[in-house]
Amino acid sequence: MGAVELGGPPVRPGAATPYAYRPPHAHPPAETPAETTTRLRPVRIRHPFRTAAAAVCVVLGLGLIGGAVTGSWLISDSSADPAAISTYAAGRDSWHSIPVDTLFPRMLKGDGAGPGGADRVWTRIAVAPDSGCTGALDPLLLKTLRPVGCARLLRATYTDATSSSVTTVGLVFTEADTEAMRALDNRFSTEHLDARTDLMPRTYAVKDSPAAGFGDRQRASWTVHVLTEVPVVVFAVSGFADGREVTDPQPAGKAVAANATTTAGQAGLGHEAKGVADRVERGLRRTVADLTEKPE
Repeated sequence: MGAVELGGPPVRPGAATPYAYRPPHAHPPAETPAETTTRLRPVRIRHPFRTAAAAVCVVLGLGLIGGAVTGSWLISDSSADPAAISTYAAGRDSWHSIPVDTLFPRMLKGDGAGPGGADRVWTRIAVAPDSGCTGALDPLLLKTLRPVGCARLLRATYTDATSSSVTTVGLVFTEADTEAMRALDNRFSTEHLDARTDLMPRTYAVKDSPAAGFGDRQRASWTVHVLTEVPVVVFAVSGFADGREVTDPQPAGKAVAANATTTAGQAGLGHEAKGVADRVERGLRRTVADLTEKPE
């Protein structure tokens, strides 16, 4: 499937009929064949003391089992969060049920998102076909995300109002639960993985557009954010629309600083990556919240 060009009708990523994983049909085990008749063993006379001891063991065993079951019920009831479970289920499957123009609007408005609080507007150039993560992410980033799995990857590329910069934004829909997503978020925070240049996301270049020459060497600034409310990792990577190479890429968190002297910082490319990622993330959160909202 080719890219969805700007100006065309809304196209959902992955036009192919989506499918959900279904485990193999579980077949009931074959009936146990009828037992053959065997000679009965003679019954030994039981000693009264042994009988009483056995009875005590049975009572103690049943008490322990009952206590364990009750404890597991209490733990399950106290820790289970039906709302969180519902949000995760809806978020994981939302990639093939939410219209592409909702996930990646044709136009993003960034009021105050530019350097010095300047307003920004980004126009969508194209949407990539939905895919897996292999090949679309650098191997090391793919390895880092492996603990949460990759159910689907969606990407789109935007350009600013002057067509001088381009930004690819992506949504990695994972297979993880709340605990796994929190663990990944904690690892990104404590190890500062979002600032490592060897974990930069890849771009999505688009032929015959300002992003035609947007490749790995053109990456100037990026951001990666692990969400914990929904099983999604949001990323964005920005660069110049003229295809120039950048030798000193800088993470958006540092490039947006007022004293940034790198190429990305001086050109405002950190603001581009952060601004586009933030707005796509907000839209996803709102949409998933609407999907899980219970009618009054």
